Amino acid sequence: MKIIVGLGNPEGKYNNTYHNVGFSVVDLFAKQKNLKFSTTKCQASIAKGEDFILAKPNTYMNLSGNSVYELRKYFKVPLSDILIVLDDIDMPKGKIRFRQSGSAGTHNGLRDIVNKVGPTPRLRIGIGRDENMNLADYVLSTIDNKSKEILFASYLEACNLIEKFINGELCQDITICNN
Repeated sequence: MKIIVGLGNPEGKYNNTYHNVGFSVVDLFAKQKNLKFSTTKCQASIAKGEDFILAKPNTYMNLSGNSVYELRKYFKVPLSDILIVLDDIDMPKGKIRFRQSGSAGTHNGLRDIVNKVGPTPRLRIGIGRDENMNLADYVLSTIDNKSKEILFASYLEACNLIEKFINGELCQDITICNN
């Protein structure tokens, strides 16, 4: 059993923001698999596949570790079988990076997960940054149309990598540029 956790903020006002890229990716993957997020468990909205679970924490981003901790405990999976999908301001928009482990970098949601659960595999989607905006304002801002095109290509590639992760075919760190 694999658990794929998309990071984001649960309120509808955060839909289509840069900080909800993780939610957008797992939503697209669920759509590709004809799955619906119909269950709430472990402080997360859950969609179940045959050999995987998709989860979107119902906690706010900076408390994502609470949900991931409960998911791991409930489903009894090793850290290596949990994939965290998240935005990354330190990578150019559209760049994708998969790592088996590592630090949280500047991402507070991932930092909370690492502190409460430990380092897990992660799939980062670059969102770039706007140097003219406060960081919090930027990540919570609505994704503009030009960026949506770049990011959607990344979402599709991320879904391919999630499929490989579920099938045990994603065993090495990888970086893909989509911009």
